[in-house]
Amino acid sequence: MPYLGVFGLLLGMFLAMVDGMIVGTALPTIVGELGGLAQLSWVVTAYLLTTAVATPLWGKLGDLYGRKGAFMASVAVFLTGSMLCGLAQDMAQLIAFRAVQGLGAGGLMVGALAVIGVLVPPRQSGRIQSMLGIMMPVAFVGGPLLGGFLTDHLSWRWAFYVNVPLGAAALVIVAVAIRLDRGGRSTPRIDWPGALLLSVGILALTLLASWGGVRYGWGSPQIVGLAVVGVLALAWFVRVERRAVEPVIPPRLFRSRNFTLAQLLSFLVGGVMLGATSYLPQYFQFVQGRTPTAGGLLLLPLMFGMLGVQLGTGTLISRTGRYRVYPILGGGVLTAGLLLLLTLGVDTAPALASALGVVAGMGIGFVMQSTMIITMNSAEPRDMGAASGTVTLLRTVGGSLGVALLGAVFTDRLAGELTGRVGAEAAHRLTTGTGTMTPQLLHGLPGPLRDAYRAAVTSGLHGALLGATVLAALGFAAAWFVHEVPLRETAAADSPAADTPVKGPAAADSPVPDSAAAGGPGERAAARGGG
Repeated sequence: MPYLGVFGLLLGMFLAMVDGMIVGTALPTIVGELGGLAQLSWVVTAYLLTTAVATPLWGKLGDLYGRKGAFMASVAVFLTGSMLCGLAQDMAQLIAFRAVQGLGAGGLMVGALAVIGVLVPPRQSGRIQSMLGIMMPVAFVGGPLLGGFLTDHLSWRWAFYVNVPLGAAALVIVAVAIRLDRGGRSTPRIDWPGALLLSVGILALTLLASWGGVRYGWGSPQIVGLAVVGVLALAWFVRVERRAVEPVIPPRLFRSRNFTLAQLLSFLVGGVMLGATSYLPQYFQFVQGRTPTAGGLLLLPLMFGMLGVQLGTGTLISRTGRYRVYPILGGGVLTAGLLLLLTLGVDTAPALASALGVVAGMGIGFVMQSTMIITMNSAEPRDMGAASGTVTLLRTVGGSLGVALLGAVFTDRLAGELTGRVGAEAAHRLTTGTGTMTPQLLHGLPGPLRDAYRAAVTSGLHGALLGATVLAALGFAAAWFVHEVPLRETAAADSPAADTPVKGPAAADSPVPDSAAAGGPGERAAARGGG
């Protein structure tokens, strides 16, 4: 295994994970210097929109033109966007450049996973997934700390410039340490209609998730219109993909029941994970009275629970080749962990509140680790990029929709509880307009108002956790339908999709045979690397 090359790929993935954490800490300072408070949300939304749209496209480009080249191109686009963001002179420029940065970010995770899928057979990929599991808590915890340090001691612009040396190192390492041989290929054809329809569908649903219940009511014409456009675009996309020569997301992938179930589980766990990490900090800051940094540290048990399980699960899967038990175990543990978090109250000790997150983190770790391995094992070698792009896309979309829907529940429960305690007028002042509450403002309120708000935040968290529990329970039920299929013992060849004609539908849930991984004359060259 080319360990140096894999390190370069993981470095690129780390960029994708840590960027949002660093920028989030710097945003208040950015708005203070550039102005445009009303446009603040679009600094985040523009990045998420283009990332979601670009993710499956980068995966397919890797399948068609070469996965190493596609990954390096995505890093270059990401670094270009980062430099431009650091040079932005107003909010409009920053939003536009964040969109460019998001286009590159869409290929960082999917591109690295696709190359790893070529270099490392699923039987041995548990160790790689475990390394990825180590990086996630580091990004989630270290990102805000690094963002705060750079903003305080240098400039908010370094929240973007810091990506350049890391990305440049990833480019050099991958260029030198990874060599993927490919045979001759025919001229690839890109499914532009499918790409356009997928983009429209994702854009509509992401805007719906971002605006619903916040900018517009859920029953407003704008939100209903976005829902109709999103559903119609995705339905048309499915029809187009069935007829396309080189579909963006090959429908043949979903002939495997294991692949389909893995995507469903990724979608659900994405919503639970981002929902928990978005609304637990609200509880720690408003109810427990902790600073943003201290609130982030109280999430460490959840992150370390996820990390420890991913490390252990990856090792066990690599050693035994068996994985079916882990998504089932993960769904059950995650459901139990969320039910435990429902015991959080206004007077819960901070140490206990923090420790309760361990169980939910363990459940997330079980599901995330196993679904990625199931996905890569269920895909044919020529579809490795599309497969990794699909699982990343669904986890991202699940997270966006989960945060939005659970956020609507959180807000509704908070407002209802607050109205019942202090009346509609006072509740309106505390939750809308210029009186929007912050942890700093809360400390200066009279005791009765402060206690009422803390109770309302706790009620809102309980509502969000109940919604997350439903998602986890659905995942637990779906996991029982996963089949135990032997993992491939050999790595896939980096052959473009156009090289391999489809000779008939593959048997559902059948492991990819070694002969398929070895390929024909145009595929047989093995992936190899230095380091």
